[in-house]
Amino acid sequence: MDAPRISIIILNWNGWRDTIECLESLYRITYPNYDVIVVDNGSKDDSIQKIKEYASGKIKANSKFFKFNPNNKPIKVFEIDEDEAKQGKFDRPLYEKLDPDRRMILIKNKDNYGFAGGNNIGMKFALSVLNPDYVLLLNNDTVVDRHFLDELVKVAESDKKIGIVGPKVYYYNYNGRSDVIVFTGVNLLLWKGGEKCYGFRKIDNGQWDMLMEVDKIEGSCMLIKKEVLQNVGFFDDSFFAYWEETDLCFRSKKAGYKLVYVPSAKVWHKVDESLSKSSWFRVYLLSRNKIFFYRKNMLTGYSFLNFVYFILVDFWLKLLIYSKIGALSLFIWYSLGMLDGVLGITNRIKLK
Repeated sequence: MDAPRISIIILNWNGWRDTIECLESLYRITYPNYDVIVVDNGSKDDSIQKIKEYASGKIKANSKFFKFNPNNKPIKVFEIDEDEAKQGKFDRPLYEKLDPDRRMILIKNKDNYGFAGGNNIGMKFALSVLNPDYVLLLNNDTVVDRHFLDELVKVAESDKKIGIVGPKVYYYNYNGRSDVIVFTGVNLLLWKGGEKCYGFRKIDNGQWDMLMEVDKIEGSCMLIKKEVLQNVGFFDDSFFAYWEETDLCFRSKKAGYKLVYVPSAKVWHKVDESLSKSSWFRVYLLSRNKIFFYRKNMLTGYSFLNFVYFILVDFWLKLLIYSKIGALSLFIWYSLGMLDGVLGITNRIKLK
């Protein structure tokens, strides 16, 4: 039986150094049937040129997890712009002549459409042109284990009701360690607008080495069956970044699909690299999008409980935290995000 086709989408925004390390780890995987699609989200640096130089072998991507492999270079880059991607203009016959580790699709977006909008362009292109069985969304600031995709696909294929699967995600570097867990699965606490994160910031001693059905798969690495996207839809662009994968996972479960955490698949994540220099924007989006999520999914009862929790606990807790670290400006962005969420304002601020 042929291995299902997987279209892997990596979103880049002013982060080519992380992206080429991620790519180098991907081109070493043991899974035989995949596409690599890099979507550049309107980068203002020289990301596109640097990614192409990596593919030609001119730039070596080294990592503490592997050594650079010159043997599969050059990698042919099929470069298309956003309009061509949307119209499905692509030389597929030539593309299909090359092995998976000797080809790359590079989509150049005109602007920064956020995690949601940028990935949507990549997913829609993949489904319309390449017809994969699955789409894998992978953050550019990750490094993957060579067998991670084999493990994800094996579980996804084991049950028709499984719609989305995700790996065990470690911190790339947590005080010098690479065995500290970021994600093993999340269950939503809708009454307080929060999440129960299993294993978060714990050293991995095998305590989370069991398959689990969960409410949410982390957006840094999620394998999504084609039929989920066809039946449930894509990310909601209005989220821009944060909570968009929560929304997709919530809608998928509501449609009857299972979400499963796969401990045998392993990924290392640098965590929030792309927005690390824009912490105010991250605070704003997290605050705003939580309200969007409740409004969009008509969680009226939970919205009331969450509002009570916000008034009695969260507001004052955030004020205390930001005051202690001398960052009252972040509290203002947090409050503005809450206000815009309530008012349904999506275009107040744009990150260039």
